[in-house]
Amino acid sequence: MSTLWLIAREYPHLRKWLIANPKADAALLEYVSQAGGPGVREAFDILFGQPRDDRA
Repeated sequence: MSTLWLIAREYPHLRKWLIANPKADAALLEYVSQAGGPGVREAFDILFGQPRDDRA
């Protein structure tokens, strides 16, 4: 867990990969959600099945 938290805090460009990690707990996912970063919103959308319409 300490490595995952280090990534979450220090490497925003890697946060999107934490979302799919089975070891990521609710507190870590909440932090990543609030902190954001490149691709974080899209990763949460994919994980939780939010529909996307890219035809615009």
